[in-house]
Amino acid sequence: MKLERLVIAEQVARALAAHRGVVALETTVVTHGLPHPKGLEVAAAMEACVIAAGAEPATIGVMDGRVRVGLAREELARLADTPGVVKLNLSNLAARLAAGGAGSTTVAATMLAAHHAGIRVFATGGIGGVHRGVERTDDVSADLTALARIPVAVVCAGAKSILDLPRTVERLETLGVPIYGYRCDEFPAFWRRSSGIALDQRFDDLGLLAAAIREHWSLGTGTGVVVANPVPAAHELDELAYDRAMARALERVEKQGIRGRAVTPAILEAIQEATGGRATASNIALLEHNATVAAGLAVELASVVTDG
Repeated sequence: MKLERLVIAEQVARALAAHRGVVALETTVVTHGLPHPKGLEVAAAMEACVIAAGAEPATIGVMDGRVRVGLAREELARLADTPGVVKLNLSNLAARLAAGGAGSTTVAATMLAAHHAGIRVFATGGIGGVHRGVERTDDVSADLTALARIPVAVVCAGAKSILDLPRTVERLETLGVPIYGYRCDEFPAFWRRSSGIALDQRFDDLGLLAAAIREHWSLGTGTGVVVANPVPAAHELDELAYDRAMARALERVEKQGIRGRAVTPAILEAIQEATGGRATASNIALLEHNATVAAGLAVELASVVTDG
């Protein structure tokens, strides 16, 4: 990425120079993931969680053809109010930058920007993955491409459970992307704490988790790391209610012939409606929890540099 396209906020640059923990945060959750102005409120809450855990937040978005790392509150509000703001991933980011436009960053685009800025930890809700019906559509999220190419640790509540989770986990393994469970033995399913898919590695201590991530990066494979961090138990969706909501959501998508990038937001909207807002509360809880864990991890990773 050209240096003139990357603008790092002063407070983030100072934290990086001082080898403090820094956590990247995305902006798609603000513009598309939650209803306005709830997205802005949650973005502020996530930043507060990062700060409370001893790290520096760096919310990332695109404005005026520049990738901005560490958006100020007023800049984030401006992005949220931009009509028709575009979700940016690895395939459309360059065109948006060249056009001098604005956009919110997905998991993939946030990972790329964080890596160029020197940030090693990123907190999000859930990663994208292999979509249901992939044998017909070949629909696989660019998040998996980013994880295969960009050495950033992504703290998430697994993958969104609207996806084909067994295939998603299998694809990550094929790509050489480790999935480390933080205080869990199974891959989380976003609103649900478990998917029934066993993980190879569990860590109950952030220091040991950081050591494993550093060791992985020292191998030079160039891949990211998924840190699977389940939604807090108090905010997990009831299994029966979730299954019913998911069935209704999938039925709606099939009937309306929704395809491609429109599938995920359509399913998420249907599930929010079916659960009477409980899915939104769960989403917010897991976002804030991931931000807290990511901050602790960032501090641990930075401590080696500082101590050394």
